Amino acid sequence: MSDPAARAARIGRAVPHAMPVVAMALVVVLLGAFLWLLQRNERDEEALALIKDALWVEQNLHFQLASDEDKLERLAETLGRTDVDLRQFAAMARLVVNTNPAIERVLWLDAEGHTLLAEPPLPGDKTPDGAGSQTGGMTRDDAMRIARSSGLRAYGAPYRIDATDRGFDAAFPLFRDGVFAGVLVGVFSLEAMLTHHVPWWFAQRYQLEVIDATGTVLGSKSRLSVPGSMAGPAPDPARSHVIPFDPPGHGLALVATAYPSDSNVTRTVLVAAIFALTGSALWSLWSLRRHIAGRLRAEEALREEHAFRKAMEDSLTVGMRARDLEGRITYVNPAFCRMVGLEAEDLIGRGPPAPYWLPEEIDRAEAAFQDVLAGRAPESGLEMRFQRAGGERFDALIYEAPLIDANGRQTGWMGSVLDITERKRAEELARQQQERLQQTSRLITMGEMASTLAHELNQPLSAIASYCTGCLNRLRSDRCDTQEVAAALEKLAAQAKRAGLVVRRIHDFVRKRDPKVAPCSLARVLEDCVGLAGSDAARLGVRVELDAPADLPPVTGDRILLQQVVLNLMRNGIEAMARTPRADRRLAVTVRRGSEDGNDEGGRLLLTEIRDHGCGIAPDVAERLFSPFFTTKREGMGMGLNICRSIIEHHRGRLWFEAAEGKDPDAPPAGARFLFTLPVHPNPPDRSIEAAE
Repeated sequence: MSDPAARAARIGRAVPHAMPVVAMALVVVLLGAFLWLLQRNERDEEALALIKDALWVEQNLHFQLASDEDKLERLAETLGRTDVDLRQFAAMARLVVNTNPAIERVLWLDAEGHTLLAEPPLPGDKTPDGAGSQTGGMTRDDAMRIARSSGLRAYGAPYRIDATDRGFDAAFPLFRDGVFAGVLVGVFSLEAMLTHHVPWWFAQRYQLEVIDATGTVLGSKSRLSVPGSMAGPAPDPARSHVIPFDPPGHGLALVATAYPSDSNVTRTVLVAAIFALTGSALWSLWSLRRHIAGRLRAEEALREEHAFRKAMEDSLTVGMRARDLEGRITYVNPAFCRMVGLEAEDLIGRGPPAPYWLPEEIDRAEAAFQDVLAGRAPESGLEMRFQRAGGERFDALIYEAPLIDANGRQTGWMGSVLDITERKRAEELARQQQERLQQTSRLITMGEMASTLAHELNQPLSAIASYCTGCLNRLRSDRCDTQEVAAALEKLAAQAKRAGLVVRRIHDFVRKRDPKVAPCSLARVLEDCVGLAGSDAARLGVRVELDAPADLPPVTGDRILLQQVVLNLMRNGIEAMARTPRADRRLAVTVRRGSEDGNDEGGRLLLTEIRDHGCGIAPDVAERLFSPFFTTKREGMGMGLNICRSIIEHHRGRLWFEAAEGKDPDAPPAGARFLFTLPVHPNPPDRSIEAAE
């Protein structure tokens, strides 16, 4: 008795623990039965829907094919008339091909099968009988014979139209006065027929294929590859439906195959979810504990990150200002507050006009503000003048960038503000110093040109003295001829004018003045420089050769500054040939249209080249040749070439040098070539420019 009682007690205690297991097992069994029934019903419904849709598509294709055949039959009736207009027929055939996508081509064959007209023509159609050599010729001949014997339309067997498409022919017999006159052949493309006449919703559900009697796929339309769609084993009857495609017949059939559904994956997920419920309680508790611990760690890391970023922003000297999409200030760092002399509480929430805007520039600041809100802030930054709370003004350079939140949405604009007052003051000081250096360079050049002035003035002054002496001798003699005296006085006046031009040219070159930018003749500038450097060249025995066509267009620039550049480069070339044999001391100055690299196709540049035959430029010197205060002369200041490059770049040109090549390519470079380009004046050349100069 004790054993049955103990067994009953154990069973009584085990039943409550086993009930959840039994209940879960029953749930799993019932769920499996339910899923099996659901799957069977779904397969039955899919099979029924497949048959209905396949029959609908087959009827739609037959309807479209019948419509295309009617149009071809009307064309055939047109050809059956004796007074057919070939041009009008060609236009009608072209219209049929263009408006009916399934019709690939229309052919007109005579009674012997020769092609009389093809629309559109093939590249291989060289002769009227060229159709016999095209793909599908045998099947086309069969269709032609059937149409001739029966007097009705006939279809040819499918054949390959091109490398990627297959089709079939529809032949319509032509009779004139009861005599067979040929056939009108319409070439139908299976791929085009499926592409244009099978609706998109059908292709989303099924794959439609056209197969022949051997099971070879001739055309298909689908959205993905379905196993068993290529030639080989027949498709699964449970998921496919085959319908004969007649006409055109010849064993063609339509195969509609349903895409595999993802219902199995869904059922698997549901079953797995049910089994996962058994451990969901423990997993949820463990997940909740881990989530709380991770949240605490994230909050601690966020506090540390905030403290780090706050310390970094407080140490910045660049002002940071954030604004929302409406332009209200949402954040400023201490550097920006120090910059404008206001507290953060006085700035946050403020919209335009900002308290640091200048009253007289309120319109310009408002326009810049609207550009920023519209996303048109310049990438190179925007220069503005601001004022501090005490009234002191300063220059600021502002860079604006979109402010993106953690979700990728733009919430405003972040601006970086730099105080560039000292930088602009330094730039202005450097500019003034550059101008003084240019003036000093001209004065040094004037000192070196003192001998040139004396040499050029000596000849006209000597001529003036000679003419004055001759005139006095004539006037004091008894034989005074007024014509001779007048001619001598005219020559004397010309020499005096020449001496005045020399003095004026030297005076214009060295006097301090603002740059005078105007159209000027570069050829005239080079001629003046050759005249100024003539004494130095004669002293060293250097021949100066000038090649400057008179019909060159003018350039826009300051004539005196350009003279300074050319004269400096010429003087360097003359001095570089001090150790060159006197027979080879030649300085070539040329100017022409175009650039050295040939990229100036429109002739918008003038290229000037100054070539000497001196010692050349060493590679270690070439790297620093245009650097400020670098020179190879004992008495040089190292500013000449640097100033020359600045002048040319100020005129929107470019100055560089190259090693000059000698006659022997294996020999070392023979001298140096200094080249610079200047843009042509945009307006048409004016003859008054030369007169003004």
